Amino acid sequence: MAKKLKIGIIGSGGIAQGCHMKGYQSIPDLCEMVAVCDVNPEIAKQAADKFEITKTYVDYRELLADKEIDAVSVATPNKYHKQPTVDALTSGKHVICEKPLGINADECREMCRAAKTSGKILQVGLQSRFSGPARFMKQYVDDGNMGHIYFARAQALRRRGVPAWGVFIDKEKQGGGPLIDIGVHILDLTLFLMGYPKPVSASGKTWDTLGKNPDLFNFWGTYDREKFTVEDFAVGMIKFADGSVVSLESSFMANLEGDPFQTQFFGTKAGAIVQPYGGEDAIKIYTEVDKQMFNLQPANVPHVDSAHTAEIHAFVDAILNDKPSPVPGENGLILNAIFDSLYKSSETGKEEPVDVTF
Repeated sequence: MAKKLKIGIIGSGGIAQGCHMKGYQSIPDLCEMVAVCDVNPEIAKQAADKFEITKTYVDYRELLADKEIDAVSVATPNKYHKQPTVDALTSGKHVICEKPLGINADECREMCRAAKTSGKILQVGLQSRFSGPARFMKQYVDDGNMGHIYFARAQALRRRGVPAWGVFIDKEKQGGGPLIDIGVHILDLTLFLMGYPKPVSASGKTWDTLGKNPDLFNFWGTYDREKFTVEDFAVGMIKFADGSVVSLESSFMANLEGDPFQTQFFGTKAGAIVQPYGGEDAIKIYTEVDKQMFNLQPANVPHVDSAHTAEIHAFVDAILNDKPSPVPGENGLILNAIFDSLYKSSETGKEEPVDVTF
């Protein structure tokens, strides 16, 4: 496609303005935002004024009817990811949809089928894999330095970090709590570095005790404890077809030190701890050479100013240069299918199968 891409934004709130729109704005030679949409017309106008966009809509279907638009960002609350994405793909537009891809795996199946039928790109907004540490580790793993990664421990934990804005505490609109909100990022990074093995089963447990307690402090502001309908802590064990296992821990509220966001790998040749947004010690590698033990820290981790901006650049590049989706919808389906099984396992007390077919 020789022309400059014309972009539409569906859902024009915080994640759209702070991440997606900044990303498009940073590559004006390749793309141009021409329309924004939000059910709140004031938010749509605010976004349009901020980024100098002429067209505003309150109904996303009117935006999709605009034949000038080549691709869209879907940055709505989780409950409203599926239909705009399906409709956009069906109308012949490429889509980057914020994470999680859907509220459940069934929604993701419909979205993946729409992408396959349309032949358009469906990318999931999972930016952690675009960070510098993730890029370094992907190459390190792909070069065979880790051997077979047979176990990983993924952690996305906050001590007191319940979002006090938006719909993050509303299960009906969000689909879940920290598991589906921040656990999705660390699990995606973990599976991405492991080559996205096929999950076969999962067992898990969730709690909501701290999140509903009105006596507890929250760094991110006050929220209505009586309206807290998601979990505040989730743990899970996921088994894969290649024999590997991943443990997953995710919390909005937990009595622990700090807010660890990292994954630890155990491979047959080496182990590693990776913090996608860490500093100089973002990667630690533990290996052995000639019966000598080594603890290593790489000195050439790529610098990435913004993983959010990088994911938008990857989306635009894939469209312009006819490349596959940088984060395919199938990956989003796998994540949601795992979460479905973990939530179900917490209810049944049993290990549950994971279905990733579509």
